[in-house]
Order: sequence, then C-alpha cells, then structure tokens
Amino acid sequence: MRSKKIWINVIFAVVLLAIAGVLFWMNSGRGAGGVAELTYGDDNTVMEIPLNKDAQYDIDTGYYTIHLTVEDGRIAFVDSPCPDHKCEGFGWLSREDDWAACLPARATLIVLSEN
Repeated sequence: MRSKKIWINVIFAVVLLAIAGVLFWMNSGRGAGGVAELTYGDDNTVMEIPLNKDAQYDIDTGYYTIHLTVEDGRIAFVDSPCPDHKCEGFGWLSREDDWAACLPARATLIVLSEN
C-alpha cells in the first residue's frame, strides 16, 4: 500500500514538472523574431522595430516626439506628449495585427509578426 502511494506521488510530480516545462518553453520564445512597423509623419516614414530585444525609442514625427518601449517581445506607447494620451491606452502590443495609433503625432504602430 505504501509503495502505491509513493508511485502516485511520483507520477503526480512528473506530470506537474512536464506542465511547467511546456509552459516555460512556450513563454521563452515570446517575441523571438517578432517585428512591429511604425508609420509616422506627413510623408508616412516607415520604421521596422524588432521585438526580440528590449529597447526604448524616441521618434520625432514632425508633430510630437513619441516614446515607444519594447519589453519581453511586446511594444507600447509610453509617456505620450500629446494632449489626450489615448495612444497609451492601447497598452502592450504583442500579437500579429495588434495595432495602436497616436493621431496627434500622426503615428500608427502594428505588429507584423510574432514569434
């Protein structure tokens, strides 16, 4: 009876470790190869931003200097200088086709690909 309980506990521990390993593996590649595209200004300047490296970007659009932060495979408008700050409300973008816009700065941001 005692060895049966031990085997049940061992199987339970193995299942938990397997689940934890799968979850770790799924999250470890987040943003690896992801790219976002920023289009800004009157001339629709296009800038590709890799999502696989944490960074901060300050881009002068000709109207405002927008601030973007890339972190953990995702990107967001931060510390917006525009009057309404609505672009910050889009939050973090990480999935393909996620998008955000800062209309006063004439800037749009879209995630082209993930993982």
